[in-house]
Amino acid sequence: MSKTILYIEDDPASRSLVERTLRYGGYNMLIADCGLDGIDTARRELPDLILTDINLPDMSGREITSLLRGDPRFSNTPIIALTAQTLNEHRELALAAGLTGYMTKPIDVETLLEQVEHYLHGAKESLDPQTLSSAQTRYTHELVTRLEQRIRELEGVNQSLDHLDAMKDSFIQLTAHELRTPLTLVYGYSRLLEDNPELKSLVQYDTNLRMLIEGMTGSIVRMQGIVNEILLVSRIMTNRIELSIGPTDLGSVVQRAIKAYAQALQERKLTVHFNKAEWPERMRADWELLELAIRNLLSNAIKFTPDGGTITLKAAVEGDKVRFSIKDTGIGIARETQKTLFQRFYTNNDVQLHSTSKTAFRGGGIGLGLSVCKGIIDAHGGEILCYSEGYDPHGLPGCEFTIVLPLVTEQPVTVKR
Repeated sequence: MSKTILYIEDDPASRSLVERTLRYGGYNMLIADCGLDGIDTARRELPDLILTDINLPDMSGREITSLLRGDPRFSNTPIIALTAQTLNEHRELALAAGLTGYMTKPIDVETLLEQVEHYLHGAKESLDPQTLSSAQTRYTHELVTRLEQRIRELEGVNQSLDHLDAMKDSFIQLTAHELRTPLTLVYGYSRLLEDNPELKSLVQYDTNLRMLIEGMTGSIVRMQGIVNEILLVSRIMTNRIELSIGPTDLGSVVQRAIKAYAQALQERKLTVHFNKAEWPERMRADWELLELAIRNLLSNAIKFTPDGGTITLKAAVEGDKVRFSIKDTGIGIARETQKTLFQRFYTNNDVQLHSTSKTAFRGGGIGLGLSVCKGIIDAHGGEILCYSEGYDPHGLPGCEFTIVLPLVTEQPVTVKR
């Protein structure tokens, strides 16, 4: 059975020459052009021998060797340097890092097969104890120096990302405010048009005009909702969300949320199971924000439940907390994506098939609904969880969002983002 050799090299010419030579010699070849790719390939394929350049774009051949030697599977694997570094001190550092042998470029194709065979049969270069100890000390210093350099580079990148993130948050907030001002005027003008006696008279007899007016008003209201969501998310992102704490009848809040989608539920033939008696009548919370959160969760259930499905809302008081859930019989959510659901601008749909409807089956949005929910729940000192057995548009495993809230929300609550 032919042996397998992994060659880690970023230079295409060297890769091609060594690969052709060793394939001609009957070896199976694995190729990687950077250290991380080489490590992943080695762990996956367990080659019989590894050839590596020392200078690679992401990490050195010495670092690759140190990392692989920490894995018992590679404790006896020949790892050979094939490098343009010809100084004796470079060879000493390589052997101190755990490399088996050291070959230099330019590559002699006449002797390459013989050298590889030599190492495959157990050959190993060594250093005398004193030289080895000195080389190991130098190699340790090299590792610490490179680690410090990379930490400083990461700190610089992180500072730049923090600055960009702050600029993005400010831009989102300013843009939303700029959109809100003219939109308020447009909404005001549309209401004046609706209240105009002459226009009212025309609308009664002209169905096309009535359709245009209703369409315009509906679009304006939808746009206002989006802008308000963006403003709320911007406050959540900057930890500036403020709660208006007051007496809250949670059952009534849920009733209003259900009523807001009454038409969509009827058109989609969706059945809602809800018993107001289960829900606490006396809480202290921001009922307007809670209603927004419940609307978003209900909208999510409607969007991902096929026509004729069921949505169940349940609640139970547990000591000084209330636990409630919204469960649907929809297409479910893949387990690997459940952890990212509450991220800003996350969407579970293919954006190429995006729909602006918030109630049509698999309709879309801008990916803020669940992020808004989490921000509101966090601000109340609560917790929101999602569970689904997985995504299956045929088996319809459904999805359940569970929320735990204190019956009495204290102000202020620090929102951890």
